[in-house]
Amino acid sequence: MNPKVDFYFTKNTRWQQEIRQLRNVLLGCGLNEQLKWGVPCYTYPIDLAGKKNETNIVLIHVFKEYCALLFFKGALLQEAAGILVQQTENVQAARQVRFTGLKEVAELTPTLKAYVFEAIEVEKRGMKVDMKSGSESVFPQEFTEKLAANKALKVAFELLTPGRQRGYNLFFSAPKQTKTRTARIDKCIPAILEGKGLND
Repeated sequence: MNPKVDFYFTKNTRWQQEIRQLRNVLLGCGLNEQLKWGVPCYTYPIDLAGKKNETNIVLIHVFKEYCALLFFKGALLQEAAGILVQQTENVQAARQVRFTGLKEVAELTPTLKAYVFEAIEVEKRGMKVDMKSGSESVFPQEFTEKLAANKALKVAFELLTPGRQRGYNLFFSAPKQTKTRTARIDKCIPAILEGKGLND
């Protein structure tokens, strides 16, 4: 367990029992625990060209209606159990497993472990999701309106790498409410204008 992540599991929120159990499941699979994007992220050291690289496997996140595991390359997993969810139509690689109770976590624990080990194998084999380019992605209306109204922003965004464009698209598209999407976009505009990605 990483002490830097402990705060996430001690907050007084609805899904604390469920995410604590999910934490135990993931740590029991030999993953390393880190704090990324403000949430617990679980990585595995993959040997790339003789150098160990901590590769993102899965993260825990919480929503009002459910808590979830997000597999970074869930689209490549064999979906035998039928539990992986594509969060929005714009999400290409990642897939969620959603939970609304502790019983679900307990019942799915063997399946979750199998998915984690398969996700590790996906990384070891260097498998990649066939991603659409940034220009093919469907962006939320709030963002396309900002691009249309701000030429400098449009140029700066088009100069970003496809990966950075996808990162922003995922971040902007996730919320269900227009107000939240707009707030995220407004917060990120300065970074886009500086040529930075979401996590730079």
